[in-house]
Amino acid sequence: MPSSLDSARVAVIGGGPTGLMAAETLARRGVQVHVYDAMPSVGRKFLMAGKGGMNITHSEPLEPFLGRYGARRERIAPLLDAFGPDALRAWLDELGIETFVGSSGRVFPSDMKAAPMLRAWLHRLREAGVHFHMRHKWSGWAPAASDTAAHRLRFDTPDGEQVADCDAVVFALGGASWPRLGSDAAWVPLMTARNVPVAPLRPSNCGFDADWSPYLRARFAGQPLKPVAITLADVDEKVHNRQGEALLTETGLEGSLIYALSAPIRERILADGDVTISLDLAPGLPLERVIDEVTRPRGSRSMSSHLHGRIGINGVKLALLHEILPKEAFTDAPRLANAIKALPVRLLRPRPIDEAISTAGGIPFEALDGNLMIEQMPGAFCAGEMLDWEAPTGGYLLTACFASGMVAGRGVCVYLETRDAQA
Repeated sequence: MPSSLDSARVAVIGGGPTGLMAAETLARRGVQVHVYDAMPSVGRKFLMAGKGGMNITHSEPLEPFLGRYGARRERIAPLLDAFGPDALRAWLDELGIETFVGSSGRVFPSDMKAAPMLRAWLHRLREAGVHFHMRHKWSGWAPAASDTAAHRLRFDTPDGEQVADCDAVVFALGGASWPRLGSDAAWVPLMTARNVPVAPLRPSNCGFDADWSPYLRARFAGQPLKPVAITLADVDEKVHNRQGEALLTETGLEGSLIYALSAPIRERILADGDVTISLDLAPGLPLERVIDEVTRPRGSRSMSSHLHGRIGINGVKLALLHEILPKEAFTDAPRLANAIKALPVRLLRPRPIDEAISTAGGIPFEALDGNLMIEQMPGAFCAGEMLDWEAPTGGYLLTACFASGMVAGRGVCVYLETRDAQA
C-alpha cells in the first residue's frame, strides 16, 4: 500500500553535506525531494575543504568526541546517537568510499579526496529521484495561494523570481564563512523577520590578530611554530592547555592549534577586549630542565646559539622571544627560561568571519523541537551550521553536519506522517 509520504514534496535549501544527507534520508522514504542551491553546483565548500585532504570524521571514543562540542554537547549527543562517526564510516563504505585512520586519529577517504565521494553521492541521489535546482537563491516566503502547501518559497534565479510549493522544507544554508562558496548568511534577516531567534554569527576555527612589529611580519610571516603548547583560562576560569602546531602570519596567529582553542580565545576577547595566551615554546621539556640548560655556561657563544644548541630554540621561536621580551631579559637566564615555557602573547581580535573555516551562532536549539523543526513554524526544519553550535576541525564539524541532516530528514517524515494521520 503506498505510504502517505509518496505524494509529499519537500524542499531542501542548501546543497552541502547537511542538505544532501537530508535529501537522501527523505528520498529513501519515497518522498519527492527538490534540492535548491544558489551556486552553479552543489558541495562547493565541501570540495574546497577537501583540497588539503578530506578529513571526514575522527576515530576517538565517543565520550571525548562529544566533548569537542563544548556547551552544545548535550544538544549534539542525540544527533550523533542517530548517526555518529562509526555510522558515517559505514555509510561511506556503502557508497563505495573506503576510509582509513591517520596517525592523528582523523579519518580520511583512502584517496584523501572529496570529489570522488561527492560524485558517487550525487549519482546515488539522482538515481533515487532527487531533483536539483542550481542558481536558485532562497529569498523568503511568498503568500500562500491555497491551503494545500505548508510553505510557498521564493527563489531568485537567472530567469527571474520563481515560486515553489512544498509540504515541508529543510533549511541547510550554512553559516557566514566562505561566502563566495555560498555560505553568506543571507538567511538571517529572512528568519528574524519571521521572529525566529538567531544568535549573532561569529568566526570559529579562525585566526587572531596580534600587534606584530614590521620586522617580524616581513621576516617570519608564514612560518610554522611547532611544537608549541597554549595555556589560557576561559571566561568561566576553566584552564585550557593544548599542544600542536600554529602558524605565525602577517596579522597574528592561526593554524590547527589556534583553531582548536578559537572558541575560548574569542569569548575572552568579547568579554575583556583582548586576551593574553601563554605560549610554551619547548613543550617537550619541563621548566626545571629549561632553566638548567639556559643557565649553563655558554662561553663565547651568543645567547641565540646557546638556545639553539641546548633546547632547540631558533628561527621563528627565537624571533618571537625577541619580539615580546625586552633586551635585558636575554641576560637574565631564569627570566628567559620562564618566558620560553610561558611566553605571553596578546591577541586582539578574531580575523574577519569570511576568512573563518566555520561559524558559531545561528538558530538556537531551544527554538527547535527534538526533530530540528522550528517550533513556531510547522514543517520548517533547520540543520548544519545554521544552528548555534561549533566544533574544532578534525572531522567534528562534518560529522555533526551529516548527523543533523539525517535527523532533520527523519523529522520531516515524522511531521508528514503525523500531519496526514490527523487530517
